[in-house]
Amino acid sequence: MPLPDHRPLRLTLGPLEREILEILWHFQEATAREVHEFLLRDPDRELSHSSVTTVLSRLLQKGWVGCDETGRVFRWRVLVSQSEAAVLEANSRLREFLAVGTPELMATLTDDLDTASREQLEAIARSIETARRARQKEDPCT
Repeated sequence: MPLPDHRPLRLTLGPLEREILEILWHFQEATAREVHEFLLRDPDRELSHSSVTTVLSRLLQKGWVGCDETGRVFRWRVLVSQSEAAVLEANSRLREFLAVGTPELMATLTDDLDTASREQLEAIARSIETARRARQKEDPCT
């Protein structure tokens, strides 16, 4: 799956931000009250409605959710699907790893891989080669 067109401004999420985002992924859109009520299904949970609204506002600022106002009601909706979020997280971790890893270090990691992991690496290598060929067609000088 390619990187999504819409990318949040900040990928990092706190535990409550992630939990609320997962609720929105489940419902696709919801009011702060609906999210709050869903969280309070756990009888041991203590969380104010204003805390939920604050977290939703932070998710809006980070670019994870959008908000539509209908009258006096705000409906919050996801801007990034769960699968897109997984791709963004994997891409971010890979970039962090590549920033500190040398080709030699990466090559040594393959020594301890099981068969399934090696098949994944082979699929990744094929994808890299496909992307390399596509770029060369666009700009044959590179």
